[in-house]
Amino acid sequence: MDVWEPIYLPLFFNFLNRKMSFEVHILGCGSALLTSMRNQSAQVVKVQDRQFLIDCGEGTQVQLRNQKIRMHSINHIFISHLHGDHYFGLPGLLSTFHLLGRENEIHLYGPSELKGLIYSLLRASNTYLNYDLHFHPLNFEHPELLFEDKRVAVHSFPMRHSVDTCGFVIREKPKLRKINRSATDAYDIPVFELNGVKEGKDHVTADGQVIANEKLTFDPDASRSYAYCSDTSYFPQICDSIKHVDLLYHEATFGNDQEKLAKKTKHSTAKHAALIAKKAQVKQLVIGHYSARYTDLNVLLNEAKEEFPNTLLADDGLKISL
Repeated sequence: MDVWEPIYLPLFFNFLNRKMSFEVHILGCGSALLTSMRNQSAQVVKVQDRQFLIDCGEGTQVQLRNQKIRMHSINHIFISHLHGDHYFGLPGLLSTFHLLGRENEIHLYGPSELKGLIYSLLRASNTYLNYDLHFHPLNFEHPELLFEDKRVAVHSFPMRHSVDTCGFVIREKPKLRKINRSATDAYDIPVFELNGVKEGKDHVTADGQVIANEKLTFDPDASRSYAYCSDTSYFPQICDSIKHVDLLYHEATFGNDQEKLAKKTKHSTAKHAALIAKKAQVKQLVIGHYSARYTDLNVLLNEAKEEFPNTLLADDGLKISL
């Protein structure tokens, strides 16, 4: 070990202490009517080494290719509701996975009717997928845990729209503490004990001396979080589910000029989105799901900023790192 330690041990500590990625990649931010400027709803959320696809409007797989996103890394797909601009791209994407020879299973979360829709299309084309497709029905009455592992958890929560609809919130789990290399070197702590130190354990020396963990580590990076709310009318009840997230994506289909239409169609205005962001005390708001009637999106941005200044516009291809 004496030969390679000077070269590889710093790399090992960098690996232990590195900040893992949390990125929201917007593939489409338009609403029901396709335009030449915006694709329909779809996002990839990358949390460390996991990739989650949220909604899958028409043309999503083209956007995945254009944005150079590795499709085979997507193992979990979340469909918020069964309006076509949020799932018409799904059958084609699942078929493409099949044609590419995918074998890894996919977990699909959505309204219970989605399972029948997908399998009816597969039967009609005499298609038998190479991979297992697991369906998980959404709960439109209460928030629910959909996915969890040692690093991240994904919950759904009901929203208010013209059909049953859920939003999603993705939260990192509390992270491990960061190694203070100068301290661990000083106390000559062996490499095989470092994982335990990161987990918060004290170190006991050979003569029985207890070295407090706080002397050996730094505080961990803060856990990050993201909430996706599209489509919904103004519905403050969702704030309990999305409180304090680092980033909130909230639909802003209309401006104040179309508030009556927003109410009729159970959509939100940019002002509504900002009011939710303020009430939920989120750190940043990104608005999207724009009506095709708006060519100048600054109208929506300015209306949102009047209530919540830390607002930005979604755009196809936009990446936001948390």
